[in-house]
Amino acid sequence: MSETVEIAALGHGGDGIAETGEGRVFVPFTLAGETVTIERGGSRGRLLRVDHASPLRVSPVCRHFGTCGGCALQHMERDAYLAWKREIVARSFALAGVEAAVEPAVPIRVGSRRRAVFTAVREARGVMLGFQRRGSNELVAVEECPVLVPGIATRLGMFREIAALVAKARRPVRIAVLAADNGLDIAVSGGGRPDERLLSALGRFGGDPALARLTLDGREVFASRRPEIDVGGAMLLPPAGGFVQASAAAEAALAEVVIAHVGDARPVLDLFAGCGTFSLRLARRAPVTAVEGEAAALAALDEAVRRSRGSRPVTTRRRDLFRNPMAPEELAAFGAVVFDPPAAGAKAQSEALARSRIPKIAAISCNPATLARDARILVDGGYRLERVMPVDQFLFSAEVEVVATFSRPAGRD
Repeated sequence: MSETVEIAALGHGGDGIAETGEGRVFVPFTLAGETVTIERGGSRGRLLRVDHASPLRVSPVCRHFGTCGGCALQHMERDAYLAWKREIVARSFALAGVEAAVEPAVPIRVGSRRRAVFTAVREARGVMLGFQRRGSNELVAVEECPVLVPGIATRLGMFREIAALVAKARRPVRIAVLAADNGLDIAVSGGGRPDERLLSALGRFGGDPALARLTLDGREVFASRRPEIDVGGAMLLPPAGGFVQASAAAEAALAEVVIAHVGDARPVLDLFAGCGTFSLRLARRAPVTAVEGEAAALAALDEAVRRSRGSRPVTTRRRDLFRNPMAPEELAAFGAVVFDPPAAGAKAQSEALARSRIPKIAAISCNPATLARDARILVDGGYRLERVMPVDQFLFSAEVEVVATFSRPAGRD
C-alpha cells in the first residue's frame, strides 16, 4: 500500500528521512523538503513518485541511477551536496566532542574515479556485469558509469568478455580494475582453479595495448608492463587488486595537506602505509619508516623504493598495528607521524600516539566517525587539532575522505 510522506532531512547514509506516526522512515533518492509517495517496508520506503520536488533536485548524470547501488546522491545540486558532505564530517566531530572548524569539501570532478570492483554472474541469459543494488544482493547490469575514468568506463564490454570466460553458473566473480598511469590493471577473483585452456584464452587479452596486467585469483596471467602511478615524482607499484586511493585528484589534495603539515620534520613514520601512497612522497624530503601489515603491499613498496632516484631512505616494517601498535617509546625517534588506517580507524594506535611526544601528526580516513573518535583520543592526550579537510573522493555516495592534522604545543605533557 502506498502513502504520502514529507522528507524532513537527509540521513548520514544519503537517504531522506520522513517522520511518521508509525516511526521514522528512510527513503532513498529523496531530498529534504520534498513530498513523495512511497511504499513502506518497515523503516524503509521505496520511492514511487516525487509529488513536490525540492529546488535542489537535479537530473542524474547516469541512466542507472536509482537501480545501481553505486551512487546515492546524483539527484542533488552540487553546492548543496558538497555542503552536506561537509556536514557529515562536522557532525561526526561534534558527536565525538571535538571542536573542529571543518573546511569546505574539496570537489572531485565526474569521470575521475580510477578504480572499481565489478561483480559478474553467469545466468541462463548470459553473463551479467555490474554493481549490486543498494541494500540487496541483486546484481544490476550496467552499460555506463560516468563516475569512472573513460579508460575504465569504455571497457565494460571487455570486462564482460573476461567474465564470460571465468564465471561459472551462479557463482559471482569479482573484477577489480585500476587505471594506472600506464594501462589497466585487472585482478579477477572467484574463478576457481584455472586450466590451461582458460589461461590461454585470457592470455589473448594481453595483445590489447590498453592492458598492463591481468591476474586470476592471485595468479599472473600476463603482465605486458608493471602498472605504475606517479606520486610526486616517484612511481607507486600497486600489487594486483591492492588498495589505491580511488581518485588521483583526491589523493593529490590529501597529500598536499599531509606534506605541508609535516614540513621539515624528520624522520617521518608512516603507519598503515600500504604500498607507499604517502611514504614515497614524504621520502622526497625526509627519511621515512613505513609500517604495514600486508606483505604484498610492503613488497610493492620495497620495489618502488629500489626504483626511486633522489629519495631519502625508506625503511619498511611488517606489523599488525591493530594487535601491536607502535608504543610511545618507539615513537620517540620520529619528528612526525602519518597514519591512514582502514575504515575501522586506529583506536589502539591513537592511544599510544596520545601518550607520545611526537610534535606533528596527520591522519587520513574514509570514515569520519572513527577519525573523530581517534581525534578525541589525541586531543585528550594534549594535541591541538589544526585542520579538518573533507575530500569528495567517493563521488555521489555518502562516503567522504578526510584529512586531519594535529600538533603538540611545546612544553605540554
